[in-house]
Amino acid sequence: MTVAASARYALYYAPRPEDGLATLGSQWLGRNAETGEVLAQRPVPPFTAEQIADLTADPRHYGFHGTLKPPMFLQEGVSESDLLDAVGIFAAARRPFTVPSMRLACLSGFMALVPAQPCAPLQDLADSCVIEFDEFRRPAGEGELARRRAAGLSPRQEALLQRWGYPYVLEEWRFHLTLTRRLADDVEQSSVTEVLRRRFAGYLDRPLAVEDVCVFRQPAPDRPFTVLARFALGGGRRVRTEAWSAP
Repeated sequence: MTVAASARYALYYAPRPEDGLATLGSQWLGRNAETGEVLAQRPVPPFTAEQIADLTADPRHYGFHGTLKPPMFLQEGVSESDLLDAVGIFAAARRPFTVPSMRLACLSGFMALVPAQPCAPLQDLADSCVIEFDEFRRPAGEGELARRRAAGLSPRQEALLQRWGYPYVLEEWRFHLTLTRRLADDVEQSSVTEVLRRRFAGYLDRPLAVEDVCVFRQPAPDRPFTVLARFALGGGRRVRTEAWSAP
């Protein structure tokens, strides 16, 4: 399969399409990353539909997900099929698990669903994805490194950036399902938090099933990420989306 050198790939958690959380997350963000469908966003007082679209513009680009291995360009000589085959083998050797409880939180100014307490199997899954699939990653260029450093990094984050191409991995990683852009101030955060508490009430203080590892693909920098393939932990199921066969 010929894939443009500009394509990026990421290993993400995403709830299965039949899961109510997947539907709710996609509707909130205004796009279904499984199908690529753009979804109409309705006003949610005190916000207009246009304001909701603005609040969700950044996470909409990536789709409703939790990062396991951040987006990467493929190493020279590595094909998309090579990556997919490796993720399938990786997922088959692991087992599904459950995050005991999720909560709403503000992380560095943006709102997200996060585990209510540390979850060792989830941390292990993310750490393994970062380490085991690094051989597929094209080393970050100076421009990308400079963009990462612009936010200000600790010495440990700088070391992680140099080794793994991203500063927020391993012990600096926090699992989160992003719901908004960075919010402007405390007033906006308070209003958005109240809306999200109502919208996601059925999934707060509830467990989260982690059953799959998903490969997302971004075909070009100005294009959104979509689900390329979904691999069940423990094997036995391999779902290909329309993106799988796209040139």
